[in-house]
Amino acid sequence: MSVRAPLSGIRVLELGSFIAGPYCAQLLADYGAEVIKLEPPGQGDAMRRWGVALFEGRSLWWPVIARRKKSVTVDLRRPEGQELARRLAERCDVLVENFRPGTLEAWGLGPEALWERNPGLVVVRISAFGQTGPYRDRPGFGSVAEAMGGLRYLVGFPDRPPPRVGISIGDTLAGMFGALGALLALREREVKGGRGQVVDVAITDAVLAVLESVVAECSVTGAVRERSGSVLPGVAPSNLYETQDGKWVIVAANADGVFARLADAMGRPEWKTDPRYATHEARGRHQEELDEAIGAWVREHTAAELLAKLERFGVPAGPVYSAADVLQDPHFRARGSLVEVDNPGVGRVVMQAPVPRLEATPLPNPGPAPQLGEHTEAVLRDLLGLSAEEVKRLREAGVV
Repeated sequence: MSVRAPLSGIRVLELGSFIAGPYCAQLLADYGAEVIKLEPPGQGDAMRRWGVALFEGRSLWWPVIARRKKSVTVDLRRPEGQELARRLAERCDVLVENFRPGTLEAWGLGPEALWERNPGLVVVRISAFGQTGPYRDRPGFGSVAEAMGGLRYLVGFPDRPPPRVGISIGDTLAGMFGALGALLALREREVKGGRGQVVDVAITDAVLAVLESVVAECSVTGAVRERSGSVLPGVAPSNLYETQDGKWVIVAANADGVFARLADAMGRPEWKTDPRYATHEARGRHQEELDEAIGAWVREHTAAELLAKLERFGVPAGPVYSAADVLQDPHFRARGSLVEVDNPGVGRVVMQAPVPRLEATPLPNPGPAPQLGEHTEAVLRDLLGLSAEEVKRLREAGVV
């Protein structure tokens, strides 16, 4: 028996490009929303060409960020294209965009204009610095927002420039908060008479939101947390250690009870009462010497031996995985954390599954990403009632 997806019946119009807006819409699509993605005719979203490793010139990021979406080509810089977007927005519950503030208004697609036709529309607006504030009109990408939001300052080692974290985390966080905001606004619409509203997500705000106590500590004590590499100062042991076979393993035994189990695993039961290590505070003060001793012990074991031993003693530990390691680990397959999706021109693509999973509402496998303009005619005909002749005229004019 098929199970109805949680967002079945919700229709989303995606006007975004690159990462933040499309990722927001990806999350909504994962849970059953119908996502209609508008792309420029001819070239489409830049994500169709992005990625570190391409397959025969094709992006392997596109099958992930565009899965289950419908692609409709529309030139939003032309009046006829703008009118098509307005008509589509009339029939949608949510609109997602991540242009610079003011762009939608310049196209006649600002929230006030759209609400004249569809008062219940939820408009998710993602930008570097938000729709308000003195930096509102500045151009910016996720990397800039990660820097100004305080994240880059914390990443890396103190004697080196702050690096990126390896993925576009600022954009992804903004997309997640955008999806959350869309659901909150839909709930408010349901409770308060059917009115939509703007969900304003700044990538800088999304980064700030996950900085734990960093800002609060500075505001009260003046302390500025600095880059500390692979350790968190004052929290020990919780570090990366290299094994005999040259692999890296994280051992996280900073709680008192867990540290006692680590001491037993290492054959150092006296550490449990040693005043240098017996308490969390003491271990923090002697972090460096403790890490040296644990590092020497770890180097006596292969990664497999070490992990097996620590598991027997109940000590949290895990290897540092590459993507290849993730693909080979049976745990992720058994949990359904990885799914296989067939995509035209690429074939089978293994990708991460939607998160979170709902026990009573299992999701179908994500569908493939659309070919450019694959759904243009069907959407314009079925949703807007355009005839085949009208669609043909728009194609010939370069509007779609």
